[in-house]
Amino acid sequence: MSDSGSGGGWFWCLRHHRVEHGDDVCPAQYRLGPYATADEASHALETVEKRNADWDAEDARWNGEVS
Repeated sequence: MSDSGSGGGWFWCLRHHRVEHGDDVCPAQYRLGPYATADEASHALETVEKRNADWDAEDARWNGEVS
């Protein structure tokens, strides 16, 4: 579980469902981040869900589906 390109931030591991940091991070395809803090990383899935909802709403407005 070592990836030299982690950059020192905090990450959410999609494989292990945990926060990872430093030299003990999974490869990039299995993680979200980097985040500034461990707490932010622990809420990564909630952040993704909110951003996706916001983008879906913006797409609907762009496409004229919402007035």
